Amino acid sequence: MKVAVIGAGTMGIGIAQVVASAGYDVMLISDHEASLKAGLGRLNANLDKAMAKGGMSAEQKAACLGHVKTSSTISDVGGAGILIEAVPEELKIKSAVISEAEKYLDKNAIIATNTSSISISTLSNSLKDPSRFLGLHFFNPAPVMKVIEVVLGEKTSAETVNNAKSFVETLSKTPVEVKDSPGFISNRILMIYINESINAFDQGIADRDAIDTIARLGFHHPMGPLELADFIGLDVCMDIMDAIYQQSNDEKFKPSPLLVRMVKEGRLGRKNKKGFYDYP
Repeated sequence: MKVAVIGAGTMGIGIAQVVASAGYDVMLISDHEASLKAGLGRLNANLDKAMAKGGMSAEQKAACLGHVKTSSTISDVGGAGILIEAVPEELKIKSAVISEAEKYLDKNAIIATNTSSISISTLSNSLKDPSRFLGLHFFNPAPVMKVIEVVLGEKTSAETVNNAKSFVETLSKTPVEVKDSPGFISNRILMIYINESINAFDQGIADRDAIDTIARLGFHHPMGPLELADFIGLDVCMDIMDAIYQQSNDEKFKPSPLLVRMVKEGRLGRKNKKGFYDYP
C-alpha cells in the first residue's frame, strides 16, 4: 500500500521513516524543494543513528530509503490508501492541505492529520467526506515513541477508526483511541505539567536543575519538564497551549508569562540552541 505524507519537517520525516521502515511505499510531499532536500538529509541522519545504535542494518537502511519518493506536487497523493498530513500547526494551512489532497484520493482512502492540538471535527469541515477523516497523533521522535493517539471527530466512521488502528499496529505502534477534545489526552496532561513547571521556575520556587531532577528521579521520567520543553520547542509548546486555551477557555492552559517572554526573545529550545538550557 502507498502512504502519502504531506510535510517534510521533523514530524513528517519521522512519520515517513516509521512507515517506510514497516515496508510501505511512501510519497513524501512538500511544496518547498529546499524542505524536501533538508528532510531527506534528516532522514539519512536518523537512519545512520539507528545503525550506530545497532537498531538497523545497512540493508534495512537501504530498504527504508528505497521506499521513499518525494514530490512538490500535491496531486501525487493519488493512489495512496492513507494520507497523513504533517504541515505546520495552523488551522488554515491544515484545512487547505487536506481539502486539496482529498480531490486526488480514492474515495476509500483514509485522511489523517498529525495535529497535536487542533480540533479534528473543526478540520473535518473542510472535507467533502469527513467520515474518513481522523487524527493520528504521532509522538516526537516518531521512530522511537511507541504510542499513537487515534483521535475521533464527530463524523469519523467506525470503519475508518478500525482500519486506522490496524494500520498503526502494522507500524509496531500501540493505537490509543481518544475523543476529540482540546489537547486530546497527551497534551491536555503534558502542557499543564510543563506550564506549571515553568511557573514554579519563574516564581523562584526552585531552580531549573532542581525542577528537572525532581521529575527524573522522583517521577522516573527520562527528561525533566524544562528539558522536555526545550526538546519540543518552546514556540511549539506555547502554540499548543494557546490552541487548547482558546478552545477550552480554561485558565490553567494559559501559557506562562515566562514562556511567552522567552519565545518573544527567540529562546526556542534545542532547535536554535537556546532555551531553558544552552546547547553548544
